[in-house]
Amino acid sequence: MDQRVILAVAGSGKTTYIVESIDPSKSSLVLTYTENNQRNLRNRIVRQLGGIPEGTRVYTYFSFLYSFCLRPLCGDMHGIKGINFDNPPDFTRRIKRNNLRHYVDSHGRIYSSRIASFLFNFGLIAEVNDRVGKYFQCVYIDEVQDFAGYDFNFITQLSAGNTDSVLVGDFFQHTYDTSRDGTMNKGLHDDHETYKKKFETLGFKIDEVTLSRSYRCTPVTCEFVSNNLEIGIESHLDNTSLLKFVNDDSWAEAIFYQERTVKLFYQSHLKYPCFSDNWGASKGVDDYDSVCVVLNKKSEDFYIKGKLNQLPSTTKNKLYVACTRARSELYFMPERLVKKYRQ
Repeated sequence: MDQRVILAVAGSGKTTYIVESIDPSKSSLVLTYTENNQRNLRNRIVRQLGGIPEGTRVYTYFSFLYSFCLRPLCGDMHGIKGINFDNPPDFTRRIKRNNLRHYVDSHGRIYSSRIASFLFNFGLIAEVNDRVGKYFQCVYIDEVQDFAGYDFNFITQLSAGNTDSVLVGDFFQHTYDTSRDGTMNKGLHDDHETYKKKFETLGFKIDEVTLSRSYRCTPVTCEFVSNNLEIGIESHLDNTSLLKFVNDDSWAEAIFYQERTVKLFYQSHLKYPCFSDNWGASKGVDDYDSVCVVLNKKSEDFYIKGKLNQLPSTTKNKLYVACTRARSELYFMPERLVKKYRQ
């Protein structure tokens, strides 16, 4: 069986790759994260193939865990009545993992971050694998870099030799964990090389070539990211683009009120009356031509000193996401220049 992890770069066409890999003559399971990603994938499949093939199913990850895995196998037995997407209360951490109360709230809803843990600790993984193998020949998983805890164990054991599996993601766009529960897979995303070796020990082949070039980012942006964040990325494009550091009040004001330029803040973008988002939250957005990355004090200091590569990994990943939203213009602007507009 083909078991692969394709490590991509921003704008390299992860969704396109998955859609174009679907063979209508085979039964395929496609897992993604958010409902927006699910809708996008379904729409792209319809455009590519003229409809959703009869044997293809596109799920969000947690809906798959609940509706395909848990409910058919044991949902009625335990009276589970839905998903609770809140973080489990602290007191549940002291409840043993063989106790249903560790997983299920007082209304009978199972905590999303503990569904995979439940399937493991109640001995249901083999049945899940059998069920997947019965209905699907191919498994495609998007945004693999954000799977953590028991969820990482679940996706890497999902096929168990019964299906072909292709896992696609960008390690450096890891800005969110599906679950943080105890020490399971703690530190999984601390080091790129260790992360790759983890997959290899589980029998996956690592592909860092297929999606190594960006269709979105220009060579100028890619060179900046590679040299300053030390995150390797190349471009399919050959055009030049603008990359500037905004260093005076009048220029900052003009860009702040420039409607075509999105301002990406480290956090709290809603406090600024402009076209904006936060660094990490902009992940998945593909239609910004002009981007202004607003640097908080710490990131401005690191920028000036040429040490952006030394930012904490989570901060650096979010900055990488922000920089790679740009299709043409990329500005860097100190937040101190626009603090007066904060509401």
